[in-house]
Amino acid sequence: MASTEGRSADVAEKTEKKPVVGKEGDQNIDIVDVDVDAVEEELDLYVPLKMDGSFVDQHDPLTARAVIIGIVLGSLVNASNLYLGLKTGFTFAASMFGAIFGYGIIKLASRTTIPIIGGSFGPQENSIVQAAAQGAGGITGIFVAGIPAMYQLHAQVGSPKDQFGAIITITLVCSFFGLFFVAPLRKFFIIQVGRELKLLFPTATAVALTIRSMHAGVAGAGEALSKLKALSLSFAAALIQRVASYYAVGIFWAMNIESWGWWFEWTPAFIGSGILIGMNSALSMFGGAVLAWGIIGPLLVHYGECIGKRQVEDDPRWTDWYSFASLSNLGHETPSPRYWLLWPGVLIMVATSIAELFVQYKVIGYAGKVVWQKICANINFVLTKRGKNSTYFATRAEREVKASENIIEDPAPAHEQVPLWAWTTGLVITVAVGMVIFELQWGMNPGLTVLACVLAILFSFDNSPLTAASKASQLIFGAATKGHFSVKDAQRVNLVAGGLASGAADVAFSLTSDFRTGFLLGTSPVKQWYAQCLGSIVSIFLAPGMFVLFTTAYPCILDASAEHCAFAAPSVSAWAAVAQAVTDPDVSIPLTSGIFSIVMAVFCVGQVIFRHFYLVGEREKYRQYLPNWGAVALSFVLPNPVFTTAALFGATLAWLWRKWNIKSFDLYGYAVAAGFIAGEGLGGVVGAILQISGVSGDILGTTAGCPAGYC
Repeated sequence: MASTEGRSADVAEKTEKKPVVGKEGDQNIDIVDVDVDAVEEELDLYVPLKMDGSFVDQHDPLTARAVIIGIVLGSLVNASNLYLGLKTGFTFAASMFGAIFGYGIIKLASRTTIPIIGGSFGPQENSIVQAAAQGAGGITGIFVAGIPAMYQLHAQVGSPKDQFGAIITITLVCSFFGLFFVAPLRKFFIIQVGRELKLLFPTATAVALTIRSMHAGVAGAGEALSKLKALSLSFAAALIQRVASYYAVGIFWAMNIESWGWWFEWTPAFIGSGILIGMNSALSMFGGAVLAWGIIGPLLVHYGECIGKRQVEDDPRWTDWYSFASLSNLGHETPSPRYWLLWPGVLIMVATSIAELFVQYKVIGYAGKVVWQKICANINFVLTKRGKNSTYFATRAEREVKASENIIEDPAPAHEQVPLWAWTTGLVITVAVGMVIFELQWGMNPGLTVLACVLAILFSFDNSPLTAASKASQLIFGAATKGHFSVKDAQRVNLVAGGLASGAADVAFSLTSDFRTGFLLGTSPVKQWYAQCLGSIVSIFLAPGMFVLFTTAYPCILDASAEHCAFAAPSVSAWAAVAQAVTDPDVSIPLTSGIFSIVMAVFCVGQVIFRHFYLVGEREKYRQYLPNWGAVALSFVLPNPVFTTAALFGATLAWLWRKWNIKSFDLYGYAVAAGFIAGEGLGGVVGAILQISGVSGDILGTTAGCPAGYC
């Protein structure tokens, strides 16, 4: 792993920072930072990787075993993400988990002579495993954000269990719209502007490097076995710790609870995420938490701008224990610090993401030329086939639009690309079906459905699409529905339309990341597309099913007034608050919060401009010291600093680990982190099953160590 050809992790610390930190409910998490300059000195990551000479040439890596194993592994991540998203507001990608575990399972099976199961196993098939896992592990974001928020606001009556079919149709439209519209954009993102924009897609690149290293002959197999053992042990440890904590939550889970959230939680998922995201992102998150919950929040309460609520009213021993994160009863009482802080967080996210897009105006213009050239080429093809001719379309069809001198040829030949008929037919059918479904089931007119689809396409051009999509879409639909719907109808449309825009962008980003992994490993794009489509079919039913499981086990998830719920559901509360603010005339943004939000947004936009136009050439090395404002904004949106503290703890462990033994971190770091994340999430699924079975910790366990008996 220490060699140039095999390393996959020591490229992670010094990074060209992008606002890609986490997936706050519905926001995309890219789990690995990649040092563009350091990597490029050793490997050119904008061309396919050079493979070990012992690799077997795989003519058809899209095998039944790869797809099935990938779907099974992705399903585990899908289930765990419902728990993690409802508990913390964050979800995680399935790619690294699927790549490492998939290697171990299929490598063992490949040694047999059983048809279909046995046979050679190489990196291209490994990338199919992770693509199927990505598909099966996706589309959970809408179920930890907009959909439950709709029930909390009573904008939708009934229960998810009773409306299971209607919920499935949302996932169907989101998944397939994302899969179809982004398919023709593969060449643009991965090849034509990849080098110019330094679009490394850090997680996808790390997955490709990890897959290559695991298949690098005998040495690679040994390292792969070590990774698999590390992932398995960390996965099992996190799962056991999470399940055990249900029966002694105050001992195994939380320590030193304080009103402002400055306590430590033994959450393997966030310790693992800290290992992966690097010190800049972790310090930015922690710095944002200090600013929000250590300085601004207490000052707001001190001067009466915001208030807290007592956690226990009838016990004098706990009169000083308050919650400052309530988002209930908005518009009818002085808001909490969390509501005040929500708006700077939202505006920073939106402003930073939009600024990142606008500074690339040349690339956006180039994208427009490429799209128009492709449209002209297709129109000219149809006309020629019918014996007709158009000089205008023929001339433009022949013009090959070039991005720069450094552009490379697409290594995938035409027959390995996603067929034109497949994505165009699928796109038209999906939009048409979506217009009907959203009109009949959710009361959203076809025009708003089309608007949501357009926003999904636009947000896919962001390197971290959901950072902007999740909140910007709500603001846009708030304006679009103003005066045309009742308050509750407007809130339902706002949340469903925002879910469509952000969910489709999430799927599109996942597929683009898969294309990036496949590009580096030489995997056929259409094979990856098929694999992710097959995985997505499973997730369309699995994610709603897990949502019903959790809301049945913990009905408080759908009750905004519930106190001491096992799930804080921070993204749900944030989506509900934004929906209320843009639809309910009784709910407004505090003036001081609005002013502060604008000031912070202007400052963040200024940093984007400064970084993009001034920190270039010899000064580019200083970019790594700038704060990651996407990470800072997440700390403003989260209900307390507990998760940022755990992430900083994990990042510090990773930093010390690298200093102590970089080879050891290369070998075990990513695997341990992936195991922690998936293990805790699956432990949450076990907890939901125990809850429904009547043998959960709140019945058979102890609350020792919990303040007033609540944890």
